[in-house]
Amino acid sequence: MRNELEYIYLVYQKGSFTKAAQALYLTQPALSIAIQKIENEIGMPLFDRNQKPLGLTAAGRIYIDKIEQMRVLETELQSQLLDLTDMNTGTLRIGATSYIISRILPPVLLAFKKEYPGISLDIVEAGAYELKELLRDRKLDFTFISQLAKDPDFSYYPGFRDQIILAVPVSFPINKKLRKAAMTCADVQANRHWDSGQPYINLKDFEDTPFILLESKYDLRRRTDAFFSECAASPNICMEITQIVTAFSLALTGIGATFVPDRAVKENHPELVFYKLPSQQTVRNMHIVINNKRYMSKATNRFIDMFVSSYKIGHNPMY
Repeated sequence: MRNELEYIYLVYQKGSFTKAAQALYLTQPALSIAIQKIENEIGMPLFDRNQKPLGLTAAGRIYIDKIEQMRVLETELQSQLLDLTDMNTGTLRIGATSYIISRILPPVLLAFKKEYPGISLDIVEAGAYELKELLRDRKLDFTFISQLAKDPDFSYYPGFRDQIILAVPVSFPINKKLRKAAMTCADVQANRHWDSGQPYINLKDFEDTPFILLESKYDLRRRTDAFFSECAASPNICMEITQIVTAFSLALTGIGATFVPDRAVKENHPELVFYKLPSQQTVRNMHIVINNKRYMSKATNRFIDMFVSSYKIGHNPMY
């Protein structure tokens, strides 16, 4: 029965009997017969074969939900058993956005791997909302979030702080007007934007400037909309995308201005200048979040301790 359940789950993931059979090194007829055997036993189909990719029937959805629950329990059983090995082996599954993976995690990942080389690190890259759902489904050990919520399923740990700044291609005419407020990459790296004496800009001056913004479902876009609203300004949106790192790269080419976290500015980019924004929402307190219903392994605890120590914000759960 275990094999049949794995077959069902892989067909669901692949959306095709043919692709699932290839992944399992089975013939497509053999895979179909194995699943049809289960369908005959329960007296109803699991897949809607008229859809492409294959869709689930009501019975199929029940099966997939229960299979996923079984997979989570097996993972947590393995984690608890591996904790008896004093972290000589195991897997840590971390969810993060491309910005956090590329700009925040690397030094902690390196330190952790040096101390615990037997622990595998599985990094899942996705948007913040998708990561939160993966955590809720207990498919991640932890992820990062900026918006705290009184959710009994989750506990939060202080992670790191950043500030959102405006990145503008140097070729844009607006920079001549705002020369005194402009910052270079070196200024940002020196934390000049945190200085209370650093001049703010007014986004009303940028209404004719093309902007590259994140899509509306993301926290940074919600903050961006607030920035414009507070200045009674409207953005000239030339492009909407899904990743901060991509927006930053496109701004470097001169396509448009964008909003980026200060920690994204790691290298020297003479193609851009940066501005401080007059909003309390520019400062983000990013938190590590765990699912209270998922077993918290020694590896998870240790990684969080190392992360918090690295960014020195504190290490006690907030709630």
